[in-house]
Amino acid sequence: MKILNVEHAADAVRAAQRSGETVVQCHGCFDIVHPGHIRHLRHARSFGTRLLVTITGDAVMSKGEGRPLIPQELRAENLAALDFVDWVAINDRPTAAELLERIQPDVYVKGKEYERNGDPRFLLERQIVERHGGRVVFSSGDVVFSSTALIAAMEARTDPFQSKVRELVDRHQLDAAGVDAIVGAFRGKRVVVCGDVIVDTYVLCDRAEVAGESAILSLRPVDRRSFDGGAAIIAQHLAAMGASPILVTSLPRNLDSERLRRRLADRGIETRHVECERPIVEKQRFLVGAQKVMKLDLGQRIDLDAAQRDRYLEIALDAAKGADAAIIADFALGLLNAASIGPLCRGLRERVRILSGDVSGRRASLLGFEEMDLLCPSESEVREAMHLPEDGLASVVWSLLDVTHSRAAIVTLGPDGLIAFDRPPDAERQGSRWLERVAGEHVPSFAPFAVDQLGCGDALLSAATLTLAAGGSVAQAAILGNVAAASEAQRLGNIPIDAAEIRRGLLRLHNAQLAYGLAPTATLVGAAAV
Repeated sequence: MKILNVEHAADAVRAAQRSGETVVQCHGCFDIVHPGHIRHLRHARSFGTRLLVTITGDAVMSKGEGRPLIPQELRAENLAALDFVDWVAINDRPTAAELLERIQPDVYVKGKEYERNGDPRFLLERQIVERHGGRVVFSSGDVVFSSTALIAAMEARTDPFQSKVRELVDRHQLDAAGVDAIVGAFRGKRVVVCGDVIVDTYVLCDRAEVAGESAILSLRPVDRRSFDGGAAIIAQHLAAMGASPILVTSLPRNLDSERLRRRLADRGIETRHVECERPIVEKQRFLVGAQKVMKLDLGQRIDLDAAQRDRYLEIALDAAKGADAAIIADFALGLLNAASIGPLCRGLRERVRILSGDVSGRRASLLGFEEMDLLCPSESEVREAMHLPEDGLASVVWSLLDVTHSRAAIVTLGPDGLIAFDRPPDAERQGSRWLERVAGEHVPSFAPFAVDQLGCGDALLSAATLTLAAGGSVAQAAILGNVAAASEAQRLGNIPIDAAEIRRGLLRLHNAQLAYGLAPTATLVGAAAV
């Protein structure tokens, strides 16, 4: 019922507009509906209450011999199957000009590549939309795939996903020699890690039922496993990758803290801390099989007084003497806040060459960071921090970097992988502000499935920071970080990722030995921590 002819589509649009709804229209060929299309259409839907997608008909498509690959009826069915698409119509004209005269959408959304496009056909489309009181907006263009390139890859009997990954790996010089040079330089790097320690406990249950007395979940635990989390697992990742980390945190004076320090010392991690009264926060996750069914946070936020905060800053800056890098991880548990992160950033900036940071939790202070070399938030975290839910991601990240006076960001996109945003090598600054916009490099997810997404962001942050400390680029940091996150995603709990696993992962990617390829049953996961 979603697929309409142009006349009926125009009637449906007019009826929706009379009832006060905002109608958005997208137009294109959509020969293969790929991740870039999905993101484009989902973004377009956010501008209104109804989404009409119109496609170029077979007879008037001019994409070259053998196109379209998919007949117009099936292309329409593919789009109609998307729950955020309300109507689909087939256009029998070579351009959308006449179509727009009939439809008269409130919003017409085009790809980012049209924003500075002088093509007279598009300029006519824009003129028609605006003449009827509508507006033209441009999608973010963050995740870029080309239908033409995908079809060419299939014709050459190559896997498009593998082709893209190999192109990324080759272009950024991550062959065996390149990886060995970077990962080998991890060894001995002195890295300070500032943040809360967490205990992540998995409660394994044998069944989940509805209780007899009321509609509540009934679980029967049969086993439990606890892992060091928060800043402690970041330090363990760094140690496993060959670095010499120093964890700067807050700990109570009790047996649990002493056991933690001993565990970390056994792994080559030095711990320095300010004493607090609050016990280490424990986060319990209840699992039935591999499915998490409930999360329980035990413990309270820390409440340091002014003297304790001064002492913590003193400890962190002393630990940073002679360090190569520092990581600030705000887990929103009170050790770090908007008031304390700024002085910590400024103090560490004077002492280390590479300064990176990440946040987790709604109370975390992403905008409190200053003068960072790298920030690693998720897309939702950066949009929420900047209060820009609908703008193109590149624009949102530029605003974040401008506000925090930072250089680069790796933004995780969940199943779409991540995007590394960096400034040109010759970018200019005016005082503390950068004048240049950022360029994005999309890196697809490397994980075929997720056993557990907990800690993926910590693995990414650790590998990315060491890559920058070893002299690598932001794009190389994103790729190596993505490899570490993919390895972490396929394990239950917080397990440190070592240098050998990163080498093996990059070798598989370079040789395109990806067993999962584009299997339709695979669920690709990104690097965002849960």
